[in-house]
Amino acid sequence: MRPVLGMRAAVSGRGVAVAYGSTVAMGPSDFDLPVGQVTAVIGPNGAGKSTLLNLIAGLITPAAGRMEVMAPRHRISYVMQSTKVNEALPVSVREVVAMGRYASLGPYGRMRGPDRAVVDRALERVGITGIAGRHIQDLSGGQRQRVLVAQGLAQDHDLLLLDEPLTGIDLTTAQAIDDVIHTETREGCTVVMTTHDLSEAELADFVMLLAGRVVASGPPAEVLTEDNLVAAYGPSLLHVDQGRLFLDDPAHRPVPGRHTHLERSIHTETDPSGTHGH
Repeated sequence: MRPVLGMRAAVSGRGVAVAYGSTVAMGPSDFDLPVGQVTAVIGPNGAGKSTLLNLIAGLITPAAGRMEVMAPRHRISYVMQSTKVNEALPVSVREVVAMGRYASLGPYGRMRGPDRAVVDRALERVGITGIAGRHIQDLSGGQRQRVLVAQGLAQDHDLLLLDEPLTGIDLTTAQAIDDVIHTETREGCTVVMTTHDLSEAELADFVMLLAGRVVASGPPAEVLTEDNLVAAYGPSLLHVDQGRLFLDDPAHRPVPGRHTHLERSIHTETDPSGTHGH
């Protein structure tokens, strides 16, 4: 992919490839992700979405090529997808969120007033102040997801990485997290989130479409085209019906009663104003 002219990049990659033994997780790719915006990373299951986040976070290194991340590693906050918690750990919601301060405090640092204020604000932003004293094992999946996002917010950060933050949760939690995502960019943070939902990607500022490599990147209207989506998902997973594109991805089928946007479809015609509502 060619760099986007005039765009300040929070993350840049040139010829980046990732391999786990003999398995290639990402073929050589060039990309730039913009500063201060929401980038949605979308693609089929196994496309390399989580691999990209791990690269940005510095958890893995490229097998080839070079990566440049504007934020230093201690200013990158990474909220992973898993909500599994060791039930043997007697930790409260507040204690889990407070772990987000460890990157700033260091291994022997002690929580002080300003740190506790940051934790309080993180709890408030995702709407879990009222359950701060509850044991983490007693929470629903949606509540646990809010706790993990709050932990990410509690860390001092310039770059927030979210691995499918809106998957399999209730509508209220999805709205709370969505509000946080867009508040982050208004406060100057860069957000990179993975998703399997076309309509969530359509509402982002910038989109990267993966399929074991970067298929396309840029504004949603330029990336989420029928040709690009067929290249990423294959024609058997893409359906056009009455001016809308639908994905039939068996790895990410909607769950009744859980969060979904617009039946995971998008209009095939571009909005003439070039804008999207949130």
